[in-house]
Amino acid sequence: MREAVTAARRIVVKVGSSSLTTASGGLDTDRVDALTDVLAALANDGREIVLVSSGAIAAGLAPLGLPRRPGDLATQQAAASVGQGLLIGQYATSFARHRRTVGQVLLTVDDVTRRVHYRNAYRTLRKLLDLRAVPIVNENDTVATDEIRFGDNDRLAALVAALVQADLLVLLSDVDALYTGDPARPESRRIEEVHSTDELAEVAIGRAGRSGVGTGGMVTKVEAARIATGFGIPVVLTAAPLAAQALAGDPVGTLFHRAVHRPTARLFWLAHATSPRGRLHLDPGAVQAVVGRRKSLLPAGITAVDGTFTAGDPVDLVDTMGTPVARGLVNYDAVELPGLLGRSTVDLAAALGPAYEREVVHRDDLVLL
Repeated sequence: MREAVTAARRIVVKVGSSSLTTASGGLDTDRVDALTDVLAALANDGREIVLVSSGAIAAGLAPLGLPRRPGDLATQQAAASVGQGLLIGQYATSFARHRRTVGQVLLTVDDVTRRVHYRNAYRTLRKLLDLRAVPIVNENDTVATDEIRFGDNDRLAALVAALVQADLLVLLSDVDALYTGDPARPESRRIEEVHSTDELAEVAIGRAGRSGVGTGGMVTKVEAARIATGFGIPVVLTAAPLAAQALAGDPVGTLFHRAVHRPTARLFWLAHATSPRGRLHLDPGAVQAVVGRRKSLLPAGITAVDGTFTAGDPVDLVDTMGTPVARGLVNYDAVELPGLLGRSTVDLAAALGPAYEREVVHRDDLVLL
């Protein structure tokens, strides 16, 4: 038995589109009922359950007469508009069989990246749990664009798990575990446990699933596991039909062990729940100072500035190859920085005044990527 699973009291479960719908679109009520049976049993046992559910776009395909997931954004949003109501309606009906109320929580990137919205999302989820309701979280696909184009709910699930300080994150998909290669090949073997995502450097991780109704794949799930375990939350990855066994602590799927040292909430937020507003290009000496010696970033080590940002915004610090090595909160506006580059803080203070004798990014406001 997996003690990390059996000891968990607050659990975030994420389910993908392919686990809830048919390949041709439309909700599979039997699959929804099977999942809610498992989650309702946990809730009735005193566990707190937050469900992050994909499926809005997929659920809207059949009612709109669409044979497959559309490629253009407008049609995707139309499908989400139709499907979201069907999805939450089916969950409400299914959980009602167990005398459980559900609450719909639709989030966008702003809701988990802007701190005021972030705190408000937490209060809403916390109150639903206090009232013994099951929050059903989904991205607001009808108005959001980045989520539909680039992402899946896996990253959202990891951020929600951190937001509610969950004890466990369970990622359910159409694949029963993480494998060393394509699961269809006989030489591929199941990876039972992962103690660090660095162990996966040589693993061939696939992208989109076979069903064609989702947008994720194993890449997004492994990234979600990296985010959650980095915040001290263990992760189980398995197939939806194995949810009951996984949540009972049976050794099914893949268990990602949590990191021993949990970062501060502020640095976690900076690393995973912000989008950079610009980029600061560092010379080799500055890269070594920031990454190797964990120093603050000074103007002398910056060679170029990209983007439009103001003081207090998150920016990426990139090396000479353009690869992000850190993210931090900048102390200057973008328009101020070009005139400061390559100059020491002593020189700047003498020429421009004592206000310029400060770091561009202080080490307390900086996290390595």
